[in-house]
Amino acid sequence: MKKLTPKGQEAIQEIAEQYNLSKPAVISMLEAIMNGSHTMAQFNIPELGGSGQWMQGGMIMVGDMFNNGLKTTVNNLCHDLSKLINQKGIFIEVDTSINEHGGNTNTWWPVEWGIPSSSGSQNNMRYAYFSTINRLAVDNRGSITTYNTLDHQISGFSQQQGSNQSVQFTSQFGTVDIRELPLITGNIVQQTESVAPTTTTTAEKITLNPSLSSDNSADTFNKIEQLAKLHEKGIIDEVEFKEKKKELLDRL
Repeated sequence: MKKLTPKGQEAIQEIAEQYNLSKPAVISMLEAIMNGSHTMAQFNIPELGGSGQWMQGGMIMVGDMFNNGLKTTVNNLCHDLSKLINQKGIFIEVDTSINEHGGNTNTWWPVEWGIPSSSGSQNNMRYAYFSTINRLAVDNRGSITTYNTLDHQISGFSQQQGSNQSVQFTSQFGTVDIRELPLITGNIVQQTESVAPTTTTTAEKITLNPSLSSDNSADTFNKIEQLAKLHEKGIIDEVEFKEKKKELLDRL
């Protein structure tokens, strides 16, 4: 997360006092909202009931499912933090000047794409995924390739090493070879690092920020709400409800 200016630190302190929360708890929620492209947040904050999710527009899930007061607190807190993110002077501005080698000192993907929804690295490759504009950038040893991700919602990458070297990603449609995506610029990315003939095929997977799986998360929380209704009606008992709830939350 970007570093806060003194003004930003002061604003966070005021919000923490307003909601009777610790400053670290508020900063954790701020980071969760930024990771969720300012419109959603997946968090695990003990002061706010542990694991939960907030989505702009009304969907709120907290660990204490029947605590409507806590839900209201989370909703109001997230709205206030979303507004704060867009204020000037809250974060220390990063120098985006061009370095002597002609590259951006902080951003290797197309600057106009903004901030990635999630990013990661593996071996000599880096990935930056932009869910809001359906774009993916891959840096393979300094060679940048960009793709149109179509309607894929990417949740992870893997490099297959061995005789059939390739780069794959995981979306709601399963595992897909990156070469199936429409190429925007650059050359098709393929792992080129030499591997000894005796090396067995391995797969290393990077799981990106959970915000990328927002659809699956929303479905999980909907199922928990349905379980809560069954519990209220006495169709399932307390033990069954807690077991199923834990099973669903473990998937996040």
